[in-house]
Amino acid sequence: MSNKALDAAERLCRSRGLALTPVRKRVLELLLEANAPVKAYDLLAALRPGANAQPPTIYRALDFLTRAGLVHRVEALNAYTACLHAGGRGAAELYVCETCGLVEERHRKGVLPEGPGGFQVSRSVIEHYGRCAACASPAAKA
Repeated sequence: MSNKALDAAERLCRSRGLALTPVRKRVLELLLEANAPVKAYDLLAALRPGANAQPPTIYRALDFLTRAGLVHRVEALNAYTACLHAGGRGAAELYVCETCGLVEERHRKGVLPEGPGGFQVSRSVIEHYGRCAACASPAAKA
C-alpha cells in the first residue's frame, strides 16, 4: 500500500505544481508505514537515525504535507497520520480510541461548507474520541 500511496501523492503534487522533495516523501513514507499517529520528534528520529537533523526540518515537511492534504494532524494527540483519501474533497473525520490510541479515518464526500461571512474552508478535520470496537467489547473489559 505504501508504494501506491506514495505514487498517488507524487501525482497529486505534480498536478498541483507542488514539489514532493525527498525529505517530504520520506516523512510521508514513515507515516504510511506507521499505520498509527506519530509525534513529530519520533518522525525526526526515524528520518535520519544518528544524523543531525533539526526540528524545523520535520515541522516544515509536516506543514507542507498537511496543507497538501496528504497528512492529518491529530490535535489532541499532538501527532500526525497519513491521509487515506489524499486529494479527496470534503472533510476528514478521525475516530480516536482513547484506550488503545487507534485512529480510523472516514471521509465525508462533497464540497466543504462555507463559513460565516463568506469564509472559504480549504480543509476540515473533525476528531471524535471514544473507544474502538475492540476496546469497547465485553472481552476487552474482562
